[in-house]
Amino acid sequence: MKKDIEIPVAKEVHIVIIREWNDEFLSKDWNAYLINNRNDAIEMAIVVSKGFDGDIKTSTMRHGIGYLEPKTFRKVELIQEDVLALNNEFFVTFFAENKLFEKRFLFPKHTITEEKLTNIPIMGQEGILSEY
Repeated sequence: MKKDIEIPVAKEVHIVIIREWNDEFLSKDWNAYLINNRNDAIEMAIVVSKGFDGDIKTSTMRHGIGYLEPKTFRKVELIQEDVLALNNEFFVTFFAENKLFEKRFLFPKHTITEEKLTNIPIMGQEGILSEY
């Protein structure tokens, strides 16, 4: 029965967008990171990302993150300036507690800006945390 199906809620896992200096290209770039703020590790983590706005869509990107220790983070992808004008969506899927978890993160268009930067405690940097 439907009432017997348990749908686990993914908590303490986040996608954050950080503005960082890129030594290779000598520029400041926007990068997406996956943060595991849980007290246990997550395994087989996969991040699927895309940008969209009506008929305009980017390619769907898939990133295999794998194992992520508790209270750590890992870079997912570089976000190009052109994509900031679109809605940026990230689906995170991972195993923990012998269960499969999934969570959707959305950065609405024009919300990834330097004015919205806030402190991200685990990383010790300023960034933008998804509100959704």
